[in-house]
Amino acid sequence: MKATLATLKKGQRAIITEFNVEAIPLKLLEMGCLPGNEVELLQIAPLGDPIYINVNDSHVAIRKDTAAEIDVTIITE
Repeated sequence: MKATLATLKKGQRAIITEFNVEAIPLKLLEMGCLPGNEVELLQIAPLGDPIYINVNDSHVAIRKDTAAEIDVTIITE
């Protein structure tokens, strides 16, 4: 199974490997959601959407369907 940002568990860190450019808002790209950057899942909203991540020392809330378009390689369990 391919790991995506949406499949991470709280506290896991990962490296972004690729994503669907059309599905990612430009603001996320400007904040550093780019291949090669490290992300950490900080929190998941009580109903599961949105998720709260740390990327490039920026805390960002993104929708789970957007996060599912970002492929990652997990570096910590």
